Amino acid sequence: MSILVNRNTRLLVQGITGKEGSYHAERSAEYGANLVAGVTPGKGGQTFTDTVPVYDTVQQAVDETQADASLIFVPPAFAADAIAEAVDAGISVIACITEGIPVHDSINVVRYIKDKDVIFIGPNCPGIISPGESFKMGIMPGHIHLAGKTGVVSRSGTLTYEAVGQLTNLGIGQSTCVGIGGDPVSGVTFIEILQKFQDDPETDSVVMIGEIGGTKEQEAAEYIKDNFTKPIAALVVGQSAPPGKRMGHAGAIITGSAGKAEEKVKALAAAGVSIIPGPGFIGETLQDLIS
Repeated sequence: MSILVNRNTRLLVQGITGKEGSYHAERSAEYGANLVAGVTPGKGGQTFTDTVPVYDTVQQAVDETQADASLIFVPPAFAADAIAEAVDAGISVIACITEGIPVHDSINVVRYIKDKDVIFIGPNCPGIISPGESFKMGIMPGHIHLAGKTGVVSRSGTLTYEAVGQLTNLGIGQSTCVGIGGDPVSGVTFIEILQKFQDDPETDSVVMIGEIGGTKEQEAAEYIKDNFTKPIAALVVGQSAPPGKRMGHAGAIITGSAGKAEEKVKALAAAGVSIIPGPGFIGETLQDLIS
């Protein structure tokens, strides 16, 4: 009942000894994630919560623990190097929570991983959670999730939680929820996640949440039109946003007509997507679609 990760995934946390890294590493482990290692340069040899070894490098952690997923809480100036280090060590799924990474650094990261066998989620994202697998790598509140068969993919962390809360309250469980991040340059796309949901026999429907800025939603619409066969409902926020003014995420800024919410809604509707009229109607719209 999941994509990208499952209960056998072996998680490490880069920046595990920092305030945010330690807090969310502990919450992920409490949720059920198999937390096998932490990495903080200069603090190798320590342990986290008395049981999880801390290493100086990701390669050491992988060699010793066979970790295959990394959750990154590293300051913006060093985050690009941390991502590259995880890739070089053979980590297959990376989620970078850090916000404020310079766009130039993100461009370099995306170029570096282009031909490598890795799924990179983020930066500036909430991570991944698969309730049925009791696996979480990120900052999302685990208690609002319910195991089920609806996939959620979103550019917004907060709206991911809102969507999940509404779905859970209606008894609609989730297979996997993925926050892809709201920066102008990021790793995994809507299309890549939708492809995985399409291929997952345990995902029966999808909620997609987009926002102003860029053309990611239009690209997703092109994929959905000819390739996606499962019920899908989409919300695009930012319909009242003024052009040229950044709204929340670094990537949420209208710099051309394609970045407007109405253009994204038009493309998704033309692809056969059920449009969610507003943030308060996410669960209701999906319920009507799948009932």
